[in-house]
Amino acid sequence: MACVTPPPIHVSAQTAAPVDSLHKPFDELLDLYVRDGLVYYEALRADRAKLDRYIASLDMPNVVAAYMKWNHDEQAAFWLNAYNAFVLRTVIDNYPIRGRASEYPSVSIRQIPGAFEKLPHRAAGQSVTLDAIEKTVLAEFRDPRLYLALGRGAIGGPRLHSEAFSGYRLEAQLKNVAAECPTRSECILLDPTANQIAVTPVVGWHDAEFIAAYATTNSGFPSRSAIERAVLAFIEPNLLTTERTFLEKNEFRVTYSQLDWTLNDLTGRTH
Repeated sequence: MACVTPPPIHVSAQTAAPVDSLHKPFDELLDLYVRDGLVYYEALRADRAKLDRYIASLDMPNVVAAYMKWNHDEQAAFWLNAYNAFVLRTVIDNYPIRGRASEYPSVSIRQIPGAFEKLPHRAAGQSVTLDAIEKTVLAEFRDPRLYLALGRGAIGGPRLHSEAFSGYRLEAQLKNVAAECPTRSECILLDPTANQIAVTPVVGWHDAEFIAAYATTNSGFPSRSAIERAVLAFIEPNLLTTERTFLEKNEFRVTYSQLDWTLNDLTGRTH
């Protein structure tokens, strides 16, 4: 069940500091405007100059020149932060959203034309779309946990955290992402009553990477498909005893859930 991704590169605080200082403004914005994955978009829009400055910094000449000297974890953290910042800017550029496309909720980032596949962004000397970051750039890191760290602007997607990703802390942060997955029904839902495991479609979008990282013929589920073995290996270390007992019966079916694309907007919500 071990992940095949290369071990994290541990760097000294002195080495990590310049990269993490780049992301400090974003860390402060997330801490201020994000709560349990939901975003105060209205307040962020009113304070958007800070977000715009951070995004501009991602393509400054000094960052472009330094990028290739950063290690694996620093580069991966850079792209996770860039993606999440671009999503926030895409939303506030079009906020409040009131769309009419029937296949998505009216208040959804999916109501913004080309939000993922067409709108261009600049980072590290490249012009990229959100889809290009996810499908091309992050694919090079061969770590499927990265896809579960992308805040997609939807309440049914991976949870946007209230902190920026950091090169020297990335492995610990991604372990937290993996540990959180079985605790969120939007990611993994074990339902003994229905004898079913519902898995986020994000896994299905990247099934080859999850299989490469987690599927093993030495698992306790040799009769299962490769993607099912991968899912079970991914979630097993973070399950409760009762959940492990449910899996050991091996009578469940695995399905993909529907991602709720409703905007993860905290503005106006009451708790």
